[in-house]
Amino acid sequence: MSATYKCADQDGMSAAIDHAARVLADGECIVMPTDTVYGIGCDAFSPIGVQTLLGAKGRTRQMPPPVLIANPGVMAGLADQISGAARTLAETFWPGALTLVCWAQPTLGWDLGETHGTVALRVPDDRVARQLLERVGPMAVSSANLTGMSAALTAQDAQEMLRDRVALYLDDGARPTAEHEADNPSGLPSTIVDCTGEVPVVLRLGAIGLAELRAVVPGVDAGDFAPTNQTGDHNAHEDEQSAGATRPAGATDAGSSPAEPEEAPAERTVDRSRPHNDVGGRSTRRSTAEPLVEPGASEAEVARALVQHAAAGPGARVDQNRHRPNASQPGWGGTAALSMDEASRLVNGG
Repeated sequence: MSATYKCADQDGMSAAIDHAARVLADGECIVMPTDTVYGIGCDAFSPIGVQTLLGAKGRTRQMPPPVLIANPGVMAGLADQISGAARTLAETFWPGALTLVCWAQPTLGWDLGETHGTVALRVPDDRVARQLLERVGPMAVSSANLTGMSAALTAQDAQEMLRDRVALYLDDGARPTAEHEADNPSGLPSTIVDCTGEVPVVLRLGAIGLAELRAVVPGVDAGDFAPTNQTGDHNAHEDEQSAGATRPAGATDAGSSPAEPEEAPAERTVDRSRPHNDVGGRSTRRSTAEPLVEPGASEAEVARALVQHAAAGPGARVDQNRHRPNASQPGWGGTAALSMDEASRLVNGG
């Protein structure tokens, strides 16, 4: 029979974390709040826990969970050959809604599934999650839902789906909180950046926009989110999206279509030898003649579309078949940076 703890006050949270630490040590899973949605998590170093997590969600080893950590300093113990760009992004945006995909330390005794030698790391901006992570260490965490269903925004939502597959539920109210909504009004998921190569590549745009990433690491490549028109002749509406993409309806009214570019789009100049991006289960490529959203869409849908299709200046030319320098991981033989299929499996639900 599952147990539920309320974490509204410090006494309740302390008792909840004490119980959670015992459950995780036994290789079982818990449901916990994060700064985006509720997550199902286990000890990242427990193979039984990871298998229980995947089984509870109805997933296979082809969809390994990301790893949440308590602070940026933990990254050095889990990731290998961390680039300067990855360090800068972590120092700037952690804790927060940024997931960094790095090479995993080859000596780690864990099994997260078919990760292809990588690990997706994030420091959540949530008081309960951070205190728990400080107590128990890195946790493999995925969204608390059955595969194919919406992520849980409350502990009750998670319990209705996962029931006794999870030993313990930590309840800290609905997500996102008012504080989180102030930073991320449209409730976007974390932005995901592949840092396994010389040039960081965006795998999913979310709460942190491309312009914000490039403000601290100018060389970030937009991945499949690159603007269709790379000549610099963006119209005013597209530039406004780039500068303030998280405004729900700042540039246009909810449900209206964006203005069409004045000129036909130029050919894309960024070379990516990888499949079409469908991270999160939705296509991100579009013709510039198509509306961002359907008429009558909610403000949240408009905000999400503005972020995902925000215009930005062209980034460095990237060859996604680049080889890992000084490869120290046996069996990889100079593996290229992640393909989009691999990345999607790695960070799905993160």
